[in-house]
Amino acid sequence: MTPPIPSTPQTNTSDSWVPSLPPTDLVFDDGVPLESNRHRLAMNLLIDSVYAALAPREDFYASGNMFVYYSLEQIKNRDFRGPDFFVALNVDGQKERQGWVVWAEDGKYPDVIVELMSPSTAAVDLTTKKEIYEQRFSTSHYFVFDPFNATSLLGWERRGNVFVALQPNETGWLWCEALGLWLGTWYGSVLQETTHWLRFYFPNEQLVLLPREQERQRAEQERQRAEQAEAREQQERLRADQAEAKQAALRAKLRELGVDPETL
Repeated sequence: MTPPIPSTPQTNTSDSWVPSLPPTDLVFDDGVPLESNRHRLAMNLLIDSVYAALAPREDFYASGNMFVYYSLEQIKNRDFRGPDFFVALNVDGQKERQGWVVWAEDGKYPDVIVELMSPSTAAVDLTTKKEIYEQRFSTSHYFVFDPFNATSLLGWERRGNVFVALQPNETGWLWCEALGLWLGTWYGSVLQETTHWLRFYFPNEQLVLLPREQERQRAEQERQRAEQAEAREQQERLRADQAEAKQAALRAKLRELGVDPETL
C-alpha cells in the first residue's frame, strides 16, 4: 500500500507523493462538462441528498465533478478529473475549497465516492479509477451507477486493504456503512426529467427527502390538517343541527299533546 501523504507539503519534487504546489497554483476547471444533463442532475441530487441526510452535522464535505489532487505525478500528467460525487468525513465542512487538495487537508482522502458511468467512461470507472480509489485513496466505499440504466448500481466496501463487493438487499440497494445510509434507486421527477435516480435512504429505508421535498411534505401535511379540521367542524355543525332538529321535533310533539314546552 502506498504510504500516506505527510500533512505538511515538502519541496522534494523527486517524491511524487509530496507535492509542493500550494492550492492557489492548481487548475480547478478543465472545461469538460458532464456526460449529459441527467448526469448533472444526478450529481446535484446526490449532493443535496447527503447534506439533507447528515444535517445538522458540519464535520463533513460533499461535492461533485471536483478535482482531487493527491500527487505531483498526477499534476505532471494533467490527470485532473475528479469523482462525480464524493464525501469526506471528519473535516471542516465550512472551509472554502475550489477542489480537494489532499496535502492541504492533512492527508485526508474522500471516504465515499460515486462515479456516474456512461458508455465512454464505464471501463475506466470499473478499472483504473477503482484501482486508484482502492489502492491510493484507501476509500471506504466506492459506487458506480449509470443514470440511463436503473439496474447498473454496483458498490464496494473496503475491508483491510482491498475492495469487497457489496451485496444488495431485496430492493437492490447497497448499504454504505461510512455514511450509515442506503444507496438505491428512486423513480420520480427531478426538474421535469422522470427516470430512476440514485438516492440515499435512512437505515429504516425511508427516503432522504431534499429540502424542497420536505417543504412540499410540510405543505401537504398542513393542507391535510386543515382539511381534517374543516371536516371536524362540519361534523360538529351537523351534530348541532341534528340535536336542534330533535329538540324542535320534541317541542312540536308536546304542543300536539297540549303541553307548552316553555313551561317544562
